[in-house]
Amino acid sequence: MVTSAALKALTGRGTQRVPEITVFFWLIKGLSTAMGESTSDFMVNAMPPIIAVLVGLAGFATAMVFQFRMRRYVPWAYWLAVVMVGVFGTMVADVLHAGFDVPYWLSAALFAGTLATIFLLWKRVEGTLSIHSIDSSRREVYYWLAVVATFALGTAVGDLTAMTVSLGYFVSALLFALVIAIPAIGFARFRWNPVFAFWFAYVATRPLGASLADWLGKPVSGGGIGVGSGLVALTLTVMIAGLVAYLSISRRDTARLTWSGTARS
Repeated sequence: MVTSAALKALTGRGTQRVPEITVFFWLIKGLSTAMGESTSDFMVNAMPPIIAVLVGLAGFATAMVFQFRMRRYVPWAYWLAVVMVGVFGTMVADVLHAGFDVPYWLSAALFAGTLATIFLLWKRVEGTLSIHSIDSSRREVYYWLAVVATFALGTAVGDLTAMTVSLGYFVSALLFALVIAIPAIGFARFRWNPVFAFWFAYVATRPLGASLADWLGKPVSGGGIGVGSGLVALTLTVMIAGLVAYLSISRRDTARLTWSGTARS
């Protein structure tokens, strides 16, 4: 039975649990997508795939525990969760294709349907999909479910364009760079709905980052330039850690307001 205290902890309004949307948000988000892709590739080649998936699941679960224990946005906990979603979300998408022979177009459609369902339920229950409304555990659950779905969807779409459509990793990256410019221009010049523009851009960052990571890390015979997934993952991890450390000190992306139940947008 759910106690009143547990229900209050789940639904009660409090401080913002996600960062303010700044240039640092998009920079780290982009790096984390590439880092998740390269780390996943390195792990499944460095150890038995089943073990790699279990390690990824354990890392994802641990990061979620840390994040949900926080009562406000804490940079290291939030971005650790994002990074582990990137690693595990990549593995989920790859397992469907490599383990169950699901074609990329079908897995992309499945993840797109999953994401749409999450958005519909979230909107129906909470009345908003705004990232500025993530001020309760229940809203945060919907948020992270959507984030996981976007990472899995982006992985499948990136592989679809690079491999099934045969564009290759570099051309795919250029394609998604153009795609991500659409919501940016729509929001800045044509006053698109900010919530729609945000999630449009958020989804597009995943295949962009994944395509760049694959282009850098894959061997030349596989369509990359042969830097190696391990080195790419390590370099990106150091860059992310540096930026998160800066945000932890400067608090440049920390909301100064306490969001109430009326802060719905």
